[in-house]
Order: sequence, then C-alpha cells, then structure tokens
Amino acid sequence: MHPFHLVRAVALTVLVSFAAIVPVRAQPTAPVVLVVGDSISAAYGLSPGTGWVDLLSARLASEHYPHHVVNASITGDTTAGGRARLPALLMRHKPAVVVIELGGNDGLRGIPLGETKKNLQAIINRVKQKSPETKIVLAGMMIPPNMGPQYTRGFQAIYPDLARTNQISLIPFLLQGVGGDTRLNQADGIHPTAEGHKIVAENVWQVIRELL
Repeated sequence: MHPFHLVRAVALTVLVSFAAIVPVRAQPTAPVVLVVGDSISAAYGLSPGTGWVDLLSARLASEHYPHHVVNASITGDTTAGGRARLPALLMRHKPAVVVIELGGNDGLRGIPLGETKKNLQAIINRVKQKSPETKIVLAGMMIPPNMGPQYTRGFQAIYPDLARTNQISLIPFLLQGVGGDTRLNQADGIHPTAEGHKIVAENVWQVIRELL
C-alpha cells in the first residue's frame, strides 16, 4: 500500500473509533401540552384546524413558544374513559402541561357526581405521581338543568373543589361566552361552532399562558 494511503487509512480508523466513544448529544424535544378531552376538544362537527386545540397550537407557534400540542380527545369520552387512557398517554408523550377537559358527558348521562369526581381526582393523582413537575389545567364545565337543580349545582362545584384541593389551575367555565348562545353553537345546542371555538381558545389561553 502506498504510504499516503496507509496514513489516510490509519487516520480514518482513529476518527471512526473516536466517534464511536464520544456520546452524541440528543436534540432537545419540544415540551408537550397534552389535551385529554371529549367532543368539545375533539372539535366535533367542525372542519380540521378550526377547533380550540388547533387554535391554541397555532397561537403558540405565532408567539414563538416551543410547545407542541397533542390532542388526545375523543368524542363521547367520559371521565372513566379518560382515566383508563391516561397512563399510556403520559408514558408516550411525557407532557409538560396536561389539560383535562372531561365530565360533560358524565353530566349529560346522569352519572353519579361522586363517581365523576373520583375519576377526575384519579386523573390528577396519576399525573402528579407519574410526573410531579407537570402542570395541570382543569377545564370547568356546566350542564343543562335537565337532571334537576341539585345535580346541576353539584356537578358545577366539582371543578373548583378539585382545583382548590389539588392546587391546580382552573378554567372556571370552558364555554364561557359560548354556552347557551345559539349563534355560537351548532344545531344540537351543545357543540360550539368555529366562531365559538375562537372564544373557547381565548378562555383557555387566559389560564394556560401563565404556565408557559
């Protein structure tokens, strides 16, 4: 072998060996905002990109936040369903912030208030146990008075009670400024229109920006 080629081969061997022992720095991953919700957060009946979760993601990008939003919401989901899905979601996404938007379907179905509150508490506990540094946002909900005034008041009280007990952030009423307004809701009177979701996104932003 020509001396030049011999030297070049030795140099390449040294470089490859050196590269093998020098650890490669992992690229930092974007902090995740995980939304665990039902049809409100899943943007039921709307075109892609017009729901409040998508609007939040767009706002974070426009204001140069590094966060990545993961929407793990399922239409029709209950607090029990969210509780069952949560462990896998936490393991997969390792969120910096978790937004819990569940309970509306419990209320519409007349599920006992104690069961709804127990499930929400279990969700909060799981997040805290799995990742104590993760910030938690609880989205407060209200329901129509179909189940009677006692149930309706008790349901509404679940959210501030849990927020206070667990010292977590609370959106007092996710649909503030939207609920009950026919101009901002679809024909079912429950799910916001695209215009309604703009207001919902602002309701969320007023709380979540304090955590980012």
